[in-house]
Amino acid sequence: MDEDKPKVDSTRRALLATAAAAAAAPRALAQGDRSMAFYERGDVRIHYQEAGSGFPLLLIAGGGLNSVMAYFDDRAPFNPIAEFGNEFRCVAMDLRNANIGQSSGPLEVDRPWDSYTDDHLGLMDHLGIDEFMVLGFCIGGPFIWNLLERAQDRIPAAVLAQPSGFRPEQPELFYEGNMNNWGPELAARRPDITMNDVERFLHNMYRANADFVFTVDRDFVRNCQTPVLILPDDIPAHPYEVAVESALLAPHAELSLYPWKEPAERVPLAVRHIRTFLRAHRPASV
Repeated sequence: MDEDKPKVDSTRRALLATAAAAAAAPRALAQGDRSMAFYERGDVRIHYQEAGSGFPLLLIAGGGLNSVMAYFDDRAPFNPIAEFGNEFRCVAMDLRNANIGQSSGPLEVDRPWDSYTDDHLGLMDHLGIDEFMVLGFCIGGPFIWNLLERAQDRIPAAVLAQPSGFRPEQPELFYEGNMNNWGPELAARRPDITMNDVERFLHNMYRANADFVFTVDRDFVRNCQTPVLILPDDIPAHPYEVAVESALLAPHAELSLYPWKEPAERVPLAVRHIRTFLRAHRPASV
């Protein structure tokens, strides 16, 4: 991996957290309430929401490059805000440049995964949150591994639900799907972005490191000390083999029952496993 990736300075984080703590506390909401807002950093504008109170839990929606908060309401196997907002401070966002969302920013063709991780970490900094757990669906899997590589000291535990990964028998699945769907719509509504930009962006995202979980290699997962809970799926975009291999490699991994989404009666069991896992790894001081 690139050793020149931006590192988060711990002293700056501490100062930021201290300064923002008083402002952040009033945003903690009762279960069921939601606060919608925008976070801006340069020419990046991120639409986000907070719900609930307690130890911070970053939620990453599924839907690929069209990942948006509305996914939790109508497409997710369960709504994590409804499930966990009574004991965690849930933070969610629309992905930068999702066609169905309200977040926007440059298309950073040379660092696609890291540009999104910048947004995740930047939002948590903006909210004055130093430590947080994370739960991600689908594309949230690669995002979580990248977050752990960039900021493992800030994340006590992570949950990867139906994570995306590379499928050797369909190597062009994500590249072609986004070239045909996400990219044309983005270029049509953004005159500053061309299809050539989209092609370069997707090449670097899904072809340049076409293996495993896209964002990190097996050695990183093998040496990652963060506890992770993995809930496998088995559709083209969510390869079962990659999810299980990740769980076997990670030294502090747990694996859910499988299948966990069907029949529907199994979903509450998976949610209970997630809740137990999050409670077990929530810092004792909270």
